[in-house]
Amino acid sequence: MTRIDARDRAPDHLRGAVIALGNFDGFHLGHQAVVGEAVRQARAQGRPAIVATFDPHPVRHFQPDAPPFRLTTLDQREELFAAAGADAMLVFAFDGTLAATTAEEFVRGLLVDRLGAAGVVTGEDFTFGKGRGGNVRVLAELGAESGLTARAVGPVVESGEVVSSSRIRAALQAGDCATATRLLTRPFAIRGVVQHGDKLGRTIGFPTANLPLGSYLRPRYGIYAVTGRMPGGRVVQGAANIGIRPTFDPPKELLEPYFFDWSGDLYGQEIEVAFHHFLRPEAKFDSLDALVEQMNRDCDEARRLLAAG
Repeated sequence: MTRIDARDRAPDHLRGAVIALGNFDGFHLGHQAVVGEAVRQARAQGRPAIVATFDPHPVRHFQPDAPPFRLTTLDQREELFAAAGADAMLVFAFDGTLAATTAEEFVRGLLVDRLGAAGVVTGEDFTFGKGRGGNVRVLAELGAESGLTARAVGPVVESGEVVSSSRIRAALQAGDCATATRLLTRPFAIRGVVQHGDKLGRTIGFPTANLPLGSYLRPRYGIYAVTGRMPGGRVVQGAANIGIRPTFDPPKELLEPYFFDWSGDLYGQEIEVAFHHFLRPEAKFDSLDALVEQMNRDCDEARRLLAAG
């Protein structure tokens, strides 16, 4: 898949594309509906299909001190967009220049002139331009003047509520993996490069792979049944702690998966950990023996839940 920087002119073979325009963090059911419509429209017209996203997220620009909230990295989104049938991913680097771009400049200067778009598909609540001066009505009006078609896709409703990234974040912060998985159509997953840690897990028979959390949303701290996608693509099962490890000093925020059927050196390699079931909150134990006893119970429960699907 081609990755395009929105600050550059689109390559000739991708001009005339239909662009799915949004942030698409998480790429949940609602996002999939927008992108699916863009891909269908592009295929019907014999045009390329491009999915746009913003990185960093606009919230990070306007609220730099906001707690981490991302559901996907840029690389994860690229893979998800490709699987949905897109030909390219368009990345808008959200900075002061983009924030100061008016709705008219965004449509005529960026979408039409620089990117050569023929059509745009958005969600009904999409806003853009300086001070959020643009919406789907403005997009349609400005697009019509420039030969750009515009289509808005309505929200997806599940269990009586609109599917949204905020709803998924709330589910994850409550430890509700089932709801998050249903709305995302896959488990929430954290991807990162395995770091060296203090290697305490080795001493108690549970060697873990330590992953930094970066800009990801912090799910509810605790123990989870997980799967891990290893270098080369192999998927293994395990149990993971995410949090600050209250039994040990000093507190350190980490994701620490222990994989049941894996041995080998993962340091410096990228893996992805998917959250399937919340088992229990973090707890402080009076002794290592008590901790090991509980970890054995956690692993037994994780194996049972993962085997049940």
